[in-house]
Amino acid sequence: MSDTFTKGMARNIYFGGSVFFFLVFLALTYQTEQSYPERTNQEQMNESVVRGKLVWEQNNCIGCHSLLGEGAYFAPELGNVFQRRGGEDGFKPFLHAWMKVQPLGVPGRRAMPQFHLTDQQVDDMAEFLKWTSKIDTNNWPPNKEG
Repeated sequence: MSDTFTKGMARNIYFGGSVFFFLVFLALTYQTEQSYPERTNQEQMNESVVRGKLVWEQNNCIGCHSLLGEGAYFAPELGNVFQRRGGEDGFKPFLHAWMKVQPLGVPGRRAMPQFHLTDQQVDDMAEFLKWTSKIDTNNWPPNKEG
């Protein structure tokens, strides 16, 4: 090998490295796309989940809360709230009670507004949060309380 580093050698390293990392990028993209069906629980989506997502969007819940790491960090993460607050047996009663007593009025605590949701809307929201809790998120959030 020569003692000098030529422009041709630099060009070959640049283009070779660019092609290599572009191929790695394509392979990782393909692998990610193939893993989506295994990681989501799309087959469990129903009308109640869709209506719950609509309630979530119409009331701008993501303006304060985060869901699976997306959204504002003003209020708690809700990606695992289903497990944290009762699971199958206790989550719906908890959510109904929680939504009815808002705002709490505790001094020094941020207040969640009263949205005046119907029982059906709260049930749908519970189904949506239950559905999101079943998504494989690689253990996100990193702690129990979000």
